[in-house]
Amino acid sequence: MIDIFNLGYEKSSDEELYWQERALCAQTDPDIFFPEKGGSTTPATSVCAACDVQAQCLEYAITHDIRHGIWGGMSDNDRRRLSRERRRGAGA
Repeated sequence: MIDIFNLGYEKSSDEELYWQERALCAQTDPDIFFPEKGGSTTPATSVCAACDVQAQCLEYAITHDIRHGIWGGMSDNDRRRLSRERRRGAGA
């Protein structure tokens, strides 16, 4: 079920993606990580909250500018906000 991560974005090396084998989302219904517009993110973020590789997943999504789905417990809007905050913090 690792194919949940294959969204057509640039691939990283196998070493960089080791965390995907331990990701709880790979063992869960992938549809909950891609809710319809206005749909609840709660089921996905609940899975993410219990996941050992949440931080790696979030960093992967931010680094690769992934704009769909819940990654690392955050929606696309949340990830963009965090990314902007990081850029502002780095420029200070």
